[in-house]
Amino acid sequence: MKAEQTMKKSRKKLGGGTFFQRNLSGWLIMLPSVFLFFFLVWRPIGMGVVYSFFRLKNYVPVEFVGLQNYRDVLSDTLFLKTLWNTVQYVIWSIIIGFIPPILFAVIINEMVHINSFMKTSIYFPQIVPAVAAALVWYFLYLPGQSGVFNIILSKFGLPANNWLQNAKQTIPLIIFMDFWNGCGGAMLLYLAALQGINQELYEAAKIDGAGIPRRFMTVTFPSIFPIILLQFVRQIINVFQIMQQPMTLTGGGPNNASISLNLTAFKYAFERFQPERALALGVVTFLILIVVTCFYFRVQKKYGE
Repeated sequence: MKAEQTMKKSRKKLGGGTFFQRNLSGWLIMLPSVFLFFFLVWRPIGMGVVYSFFRLKNYVPVEFVGLQNYRDVLSDTLFLKTLWNTVQYVIWSIIIGFIPPILFAVIINEMVHINSFMKTSIYFPQIVPAVAAALVWYFLYLPGQSGVFNIILSKFGLPANNWLQNAKQTIPLIIFMDFWNGCGGAMLLYLAALQGINQELYEAAKIDGAGIPRRFMTVTFPSIFPIILLQFVRQIINVFQIMQQPMTLTGGGPNNASISLNLTAFKYAFERFQPERALALGVVTFLILIVVTCFYFRVQKKYGE
């Protein structure tokens, strides 16, 4: 018995050693990425959470204050306004920018001749950096007679628009610019999902007499629904963290009409020199996004079952 147990243990050790030896090259390839991810992502997040419970001086913790930073952030008169603005960004992004990428992907998937040109044209804005795109759209939205859109309006005899200086228009206009900048990436995801659908399903639907709308609802939509759900949650998470676009276009104005949670955290850290509040607000935003992500996994699990 002892001899058999000894042999089993030696086999386990040998098998474990063989496993790591076989995958040694893989571990070595992964190691730099793991180190970079730890030092550039995990470590800053962990330090940010810890420092949010301290009073900072020159970005160095000097006194433990518990939840005081969170109380200061949540009791700030601008917090609810900022939170509501961020929610509006998400709502407008779904209204303006969620359906068109799906339609573009379906249309391009059905094309025969110029689909490559259409894919390139729609994806091209994706390669433009967000700040550069915001600067271009700033001159398009410029109020008065010098703005490009107002010049076009004047050609048709229409009055000039205030565009970003109108508080009711600011968030939708920023989201429209963001949609133009990011539509191509979402379109390619949907297009890849569409091209992965088994064509025999469409042939069977045609034999049953299904038209284009019915084929879309019975074959296309169920097949790409997981990608739609994933992109829906990704869009909420990305837009909830919006900062560069309002910072470049409006600076959060007019009268804080376009300020977001991340832009507020930026102002706390680099304009008001209150980094502890910036960290606390970042943690609050992080917790909100965790709730959204958990909701996504729950829905995905339910759909998978």
